[in-house]
Amino acid sequence: MAKKQFAIIGMGRFGSSVAKALSGMGYDVLAIDSDEQRVQEISAIVTHAVSADSTDEEALRALGVRNFDVVVVAIGEDIQSSILTTLILKDLGVPAILVKAKSELHGKVLSKIGADKVIYPERDMGMRVAHHLASPNILDYIELSPDYSILDMKVPAAMLGKNLMELDIRAKYGCNVIAIRRGDHMNITANADDRLTSDDVLVIVGHKDNLNRLEMAYQ
Repeated sequence: MAKKQFAIIGMGRFGSSVAKALSGMGYDVLAIDSDEQRVQEISAIVTHAVSADSTDEEALRALGVRNFDVVVVAIGEDIQSSILTTLILKDLGVPAILVKAKSELHGKVLSKIGADKVIYPERDMGMRVAHHLASPNILDYIELSPDYSILDMKVPAAMLGKNLMELDIRAKYGCNVIAIRRGDHMNITANADDRLTSDDVLVIVGHKDNLNRLEMAYQ
């Protein structure tokens, strides 16, 4: 099966970090920015890097963006350009369009005009930091939807030596432990009898309210 191809428009901090991560995972990445210097900086890392105005339909057509599996619009401050670029990509028939939003209102507009997924990096990062500050056991927190999230929880002292059956997290908090990570090993078929150690990280999914109750209980 052919590898997915990605085009990233906007090489600011967010766009360049996505481009670098995808390149590091072995994917073909086309980086696009109107700033020649940003293009130069990323060119050695990605498959292709070009300087172009993403609000110019002919420029995007000439770059063949419609042939990419996913296009990420990571334009920062210029909301008008972000919206116009998204409209053009939709018209060109790009299969999947992910767009960075600066605000909830910006995100609503992007959804209305056809963005397949709206990303709020500042808000999401703020949420991750807040959860980590509130509970040092929370290593990561990812919003799956407005109501549901997934978190990585380092096994707190109160859980050490116990197994999943004894903890009964699903019955008590309405959350599901979907995996246990130990180092680089992810166990998605964890035995309910296995005793938890200080090296374990629980990967838990649930409604935000239920996850908050779980966090509060094990702070």
